[in-house]
Amino acid sequence: MGRKRLITDSYPVVKRREGPAGHSKGELASELGEEPQLPSEEQAELELLRQFDLAWEYGPCTGITRLQRWHRAEQMGLEPPPEVCQVLKSHPGDPRFQYSLWHLYPL
Repeated sequence: MGRKRLITDSYPVVKRREGPAGHSKGELASELGEEPQLPSEEQAELELLRQFDLAWEYGPCTGITRLQRWHRAEQMGLEPPPEVCQVLKSHPGDPRFQYSLWHLYPL
């Protein structure tokens, strides 16, 4: 009787190659001498608007634009962030900025 067979015995052995210049996958970008990429201003603005969409304290955001939601929250005395209004007014025709995360989903 020989050795007991394992399920892994039926698969071929694959030797992995190292990445470029001998770096392994587990090394951090800072160890490789690369600068971490900072988000662009546009990405930071879109993230601010996403956080505004997710903030329940300003009321529901489906069926209206972000600017309409901001004005409604202001009229109700909820003190929405003024930065949100500035970002929305700086991109008046861009649907990525004007509509909430859920504008494509039907009501």
